[in-house]
Amino acid sequence: MIYRSFGSTGWHVSAIGLGTWNIGNQWGEVDDATAYATIRTSLDHGVNLFDTAESYGIPNGLSEQRLGKALGGARHNAYIVSKIGNFGKRTGQGVPLTTPDMIRLCAHASLHRLRTDWVDVMLCHIADIDDPSVFLEGFDRLKRDGEIREYGISTNNLDVLKRFNASGTCRVVEVDYSLVNRQPEDELLPYCEQHGIAVLVRGPLAMGLLSGKYSEASLFTDSVRSGWNPDGAGRKPFEERVRKVERVKCVLEEGEAMATTALRFVISHATAPVAIPGAKSPEQAAANARAGDRLLTKEQIDRFDM
Repeated sequence: MIYRSFGSTGWHVSAIGLGTWNIGNQWGEVDDATAYATIRTSLDHGVNLFDTAESYGIPNGLSEQRLGKALGGARHNAYIVSKIGNFGKRTGQGVPLTTPDMIRLCAHASLHRLRTDWVDVMLCHIADIDDPSVFLEGFDRLKRDGEIREYGISTNNLDVLKRFNASGTCRVVEVDYSLVNRQPEDELLPYCEQHGIAVLVRGPLAMGLLSGKYSEASLFTDSVRSGWNPDGAGRKPFEERVRKVERVKCVLEEGEAMATTALRFVISHATAPVAIPGAKSPEQAAANARAGDRLLTKEQIDRFDM
């Protein structure tokens, strides 16, 4: 596993982390034993950064609960990233985040579920937020109290990121970036590099499409991707991404695993991102972690300038 500096935090983290959205039953049911084994396998393969959120899971918070229990005594050897902003929204019971105290209460609930006294990074989970002042004030207080170490935002919108970093206190951004979505390369990633903001990459496998297992004929039963089905609202973007995946396949070398290459592509960017692919089994977690053993060469990267 490659370890690298994480923006301006002073931390050294694994180039591949683990995203825990997938072990919360929203991507299909995963039992407790499999969820715990997936997390512990990641640890065994050198992963030391784990991404979660208060809203991940059925019920909300299940991913945090499972992560906290699985880490146990390994908590002090791991970096935990969580997020605030979407708890209860999908069931119409969203929390009104109108004051800094509400931000702090949500953070305290996350700490309880995670069985920890602090979170290394807390992110705002509202990607299009107009006025982040409530989050910034709440996060500042949490940081002063030692309950979070750093904070940031999950967004692909550069203007939103700039507003969140107006005082230069944003240390981490989580961004959707992959071989089929390279738009962040234009402005967002250069901004992060210029300002010393650490980059977490969600969706490095394009929600599973870059595993090579799916086509336009695929049907999805999980609640996250059901909108990709023929009558779903996300059908057209899904078809466009499938076509991009087919173009990626055409330039892979014989025997080259698409998922491994896709992860290595992401972590090879000059901003030294950390990819946080999800996994629903120990086998998937191990395969993802092994991708962090090396980077792609410039020649290998240039193949994908399609």
